[in-house]
Amino acid sequence: MFRALRGRNYRLWAVADLVSVTGTWMQLIGLNWVVMERTGSAASVGLSVLAGTLPSVLLGPWAGALADRLPVKRIILACQSLHALIAAVLAFAVWREAPVPVLFALTATAGLVSVFDGPALGRFGAQVVSREDLGNALALGSVLSSTGRILGMSSAAVLAAALGTPALFLINAVSFLAVVVAVLSMRTRELHVLAASPREQAGVRAGLRYIGASGRLVLLFALGFVLSSLGRNYQVTMAAMSDSATHYGLLSTVFAIGTVVGGLAASACRKLTLRLLLVAAGVTSVFQAIGGVMPGTWGFALVLLPIAAGAVIIDTTMSTRLQLDTADGMRGRLLAVNHAVGAAAGAVGAPLLGWLCEHLGAPETLVLAGTLTLIATAFAATVFAAPAHRRAALAHRVLRRPLPAAPPPGHAHGSTRPSTVVAAAQRHRRQARVGVRRVRERAVVGRR
Repeated sequence: MFRALRGRNYRLWAVADLVSVTGTWMQLIGLNWVVMERTGSAASVGLSVLAGTLPSVLLGPWAGALADRLPVKRIILACQSLHALIAAVLAFAVWREAPVPVLFALTATAGLVSVFDGPALGRFGAQVVSREDLGNALALGSVLSSTGRILGMSSAAVLAAALGTPALFLINAVSFLAVVVAVLSMRTRELHVLAASPREQAGVRAGLRYIGASGRLVLLFALGFVLSSLGRNYQVTMAAMSDSATHYGLLSTVFAIGTVVGGLAASACRKLTLRLLLVAAGVTSVFQAIGGVMPGTWGFALVLLPIAAGAVIIDTTMSTRLQLDTADGMRGRLLAVNHAVGAAAGAVGAPLLGWLCEHLGAPETLVLAGTLTLIATAFAATVFAAPAHRRAALAHRVLRRPLPAAPPPGHAHGSTRPSTVVAAAQRHRRQARVGVRRVRERAVVGRR
């Protein structure tokens, strides 16, 4: 279950991840509280979240292309240092009671840094462990993220009351130094270096062409968008299903416990396969629909635990397959696109689910969303069962692009170029004609 922890480099990475995630959640709670306290508007809190996530949607593919070309270690050190500086400036701004637009601007700046930081962290994290242990490392990373979330959220209120809200931002600034120390302390000879993107495959367009040429990737991203938009905006559905702040806190605690359980379940799996992803998506969709007909908050909490566990299994398996089933030189761009898809799904799904909860009711919305995600999962399973060339043809019909003559070089689902196959066939036909001509000439000579 914990085989990734056998390596010294990953142990350093795991500790740094836990410290950093804990600090990040402390700052998030502190920022939301400050904005809510000064404006009294939940919409302003939503704007703060939007300011931090919008850069990922707009600039994610470019950041991924950069991570595929430049040394990711330098990108991480630069971004983590900038994060620490921004957190310190936020602490000063909160202490001096700066206007809320200043806090929004600093949050947007931090989001901009995170755009370039995310793909680099994902690419470097894949070098810390072997290819065989990558899925286990990602699953343990989910456990650490959930644990850091619980620690950050639970300790933020206590520390804010004892030391003041600016202390949360200062603690987060220090937490980024844990990642810097871990990266600098790793043994370079034990890293599993990934191939950089060659010059002819560099850039955003090459990455998008790579995705567009694979029906598998297009379908994975499409399924991820549907699952994230309709089945993963639990902040909205949990709030709608709660009768009081106490019940909302209960559901949040149950959800956090479920994410830990899901991370442990994923880490116990020897292989994180596409079949596991589809099964988890189907089961989670069924539980979501059942949650709409369960009586009371406690009934919903009962099904929320497996829903949260399934969500982590889906995320971990999706990330594992995107990294292991594709070329190393494309990994940063694929991770960036995956993150952008998730951010876009949150931006679209949260308002949509909120609107449905207001007009249809929260239970009816859960049943409808669970049914739709189940249908999407069944459709994806049917397409995945089809031959690879049919998946590619479907993807290009959806994208309204002609089917290319060849998949990208190094593509995991067909590295042989059709043009090469045609050339080989023509060469064999020429050799056959020469052989027949020689046999005829020998026959003529024999008769003479």
